[in-house]
Amino acid sequence: MNETGNLSWTIASDVGARDGLGIELAIDGELVLEVFRDDTKRAREVSLYKNDVPLSLVEEAIEVFKKEIPWNFQD
Repeated sequence: MNETGNLSWTIASDVGARDGLGIELAIDGELVLEVFRDDTKRAREVSLYKNDVPLSLVEEAIEVFKKEIPWNFQD
């Protein structure tokens, strides 16, 4: 995988099996990774949906997450 496609960021919430807020990164419309604040588990997690995601994209996603998503867990 490379970083040369059309990158798009989405802020997304989930209130199903988990409860929280996160950011998703898609390249050319295909979901690559998610950084998620799970308020139920009181954890922050990174999920990769593709193999061989460049570290620079993971680092960028974490920075976007820190900028866009409130750090504190919600009850």
